[in-house]
Amino acid sequence: MDIISLAVIGALIVVSPGADFVLVLKNSVTSGRAAGVWTAVGISLAIGVHIGYTLLGIGYLISHNVFLFNIIKYAGALYLIYIGLKSILTANASLDGIEKDEFQLKPSQYLFQGFLCNVLNPKTMLFFVSLFSQLASPESHEYRSILLYGLYIALLHGLWFGAVSILFTSKALQHRMTKIKTRLSQVCGAGLMGLGFVLGAKSL
Repeated sequence: MDIISLAVIGALIVVSPGADFVLVLKNSVTSGRAAGVWTAVGISLAIGVHIGYTLLGIGYLISHNVFLFNIIKYAGALYLIYIGLKSILTANASLDGIEKDEFQLKPSQYLFQGFLCNVLNPKTMLFFVSLFSQLASPESHEYRSILLYGLYIALLHGLWFGAVSILFTSKALQHRMTKIKTRLSQVCGAGLMGLGFVLGAKSL
């Protein structure tokens, strides 16, 4: 695959709506811009884990071990359901203006949420295993290409989700977002739970 194709595929994967997007949106709207940015940082850092197991060949093992792969899928599904349910139950807990940018949790906890959401996402795992198999083979040992492409994907995640956080907490949207924040948090929570149930059902 040529560089342009890889760059386009990576960008499409990053910007396509999914669990990461919903989590960043929820944290940004309910807890402020900084919470969303820290969540984005956690998501970006999680890419390092995917790069690591791919370079070590663990991705090949997981993709060929149904039991182990299903454990990871269930863990990811349960985490999404937990975050979604928590979002719905606490939707009315914080009604302060978005512009205050106050944390409901510690910054490290938002970072950890983003990290777990991405690192336990089997779709992200499959993406790295399937795409990176095109970059390297047992004969070529093109580990440098994998590392560079992985860093590119990590940077894209950080920039994109950071932009999402900034956009949805901008002054142009603050007044409107404050009015619908509770409802949007509930919708995002339901979305996360739905994604979790879908991932869990596919493991059966």
